[in-house]
Amino acid sequence: MEGILIKLGQFIFGLSILVSLHEFGHYITAKWCKMRVDRFYLFFDFLFPVPTLLNFALFKKKIGETEYGIGWFPLGGYVSIAGMIDETQDASKLSAEPQPWEFRGKPAWQRLIVMLGGVIVNVILGILIFWGLAFVYGNNYISKTELNKNGIYAGELGRKVGFQTGDKILLINGKDFRDYSNVSEAILEDKAVYTIERAGKQLEIVIPDNFLNELADNKSQFIQPLYKFKIGKVPPPQKPSFLDKLLGRTIAPKPAYLAGLKDGDELVGLNGKPVLYFQLFQEELLKQADKNIQLAIRRQGKVDTLQMKVLENGTVGFAPELLIQKVHEDYTFAQAFPVGVFDAFDVVWKNIQGFKKIFQGKVSPGKALSGPFEIADMYGEHWNWFNFWNLTGLLSMALAFMNLLPIPALDGGHALFLLYEIITGRPPSEKVLERAQQVGTFILLGLMFFVIGNGAWKTFVEKDKEKAKVQVEKPVKP
Repeated sequence: MEGILIKLGQFIFGLSILVSLHEFGHYITAKWCKMRVDRFYLFFDFLFPVPTLLNFALFKKKIGETEYGIGWFPLGGYVSIAGMIDETQDASKLSAEPQPWEFRGKPAWQRLIVMLGGVIVNVILGILIFWGLAFVYGNNYISKTELNKNGIYAGELGRKVGFQTGDKILLINGKDFRDYSNVSEAILEDKAVYTIERAGKQLEIVIPDNFLNELADNKSQFIQPLYKFKIGKVPPPQKPSFLDKLLGRTIAPKPAYLAGLKDGDELVGLNGKPVLYFQLFQEELLKQADKNIQLAIRRQGKVDTLQMKVLENGTVGFAPELLIQKVHEDYTFAQAFPVGVFDAFDVVWKNIQGFKKIFQGKVSPGKALSGPFEIADMYGEHWNWFNFWNLTGLLSMALAFMNLLPIPALDGGHALFLLYEIITGRPPSEKVLERAQQVGTFILLGLMFFVIGNGAWKTFVEKDKEKAKVQVEKPVKP
């Protein structure tokens, strides 16, 4: 329960930062252009998209001409600018002559600045976050040399396209690479060809077009470095929650704890066979599911043998400490800036590549698009500031990209009409703008229901199905 609350708290905190600053971009540019801002709300104080339904705010306070508040419907937020057709007002409320303080009473170039204000702030925020992360944490990565030191581990999906455990990756699309992350990122390219070395021979592996669909389901089953490891954490018996007590459920200690396995132990063998790499140990455990095994361990220089039973899901109940050498690069404050800019716009580039794959039919929207449930999952059950800011920066750039899409209800749609006005010298009629807003809202609602419904299905239904299947312990991120 605590983990779920931490996950939810990070998601709401991150979303609040993104929405508040996005709307602040519209607010501050509207004020700069001397427009009247009637309302500034984090989250909606109505059932989106009907501004007259379930109107109430958790908090509101009027300062000057603007009412500031926090709504009850936690999907977005809004700034209501006088004289603008948006989700809070339609053309029927704008029948009078335009006033000097209204959005519609300002020149098109000023209105364009206001419409792009939110996107601009999100881009600035994304750059600042990635700049700060580069300066504070530097860059840690697994080098090509380290990846190929023992060869790669080919998971189920890797083996499906032709990789084998022990292969060494020499080139990606005919080019050299330095970072393990480049291996999976290449899948987003129009074509992904890996040049590998196997038993002294060079081979090429071409990734099929529909591979992204499968990769989206289980990225850990593609390619990984072969990880040497030791026992990281053997958790003690979990205390039953209030719900467990209420339902009379007991939580049995894990086999590793019962057998006496301890943090920091080094595994030497399994059933008399040597153990070198974590992924191969996982595979062997899976074969021994629901059976008794012998683990040979080294502790304080002495080798001992422990007896334990493998659970039905092919685990024994410990978290590994993965042993792999990473390259670390530090940056000065000035050096970190171009790194932050690159990382920020790399998010946009990957979004463009992802949408291109969707439109080409190479990946299903249900696999590619993430909803709030999946995003909350990404934040994780433990508060980690690097992970929090990294994901928030990623979402800030993704939000900027999404808002620039030429859908009428989004900033990009409004900007498109304003560019039309600037080029032709005449604006579309208010009726056209209203109809476009309605169509755009309908598209957004459909997309929202699809993404949220799909995310809920994957988070709750498919995850429960996976728990029912036989699984191996997933390695923690090194």
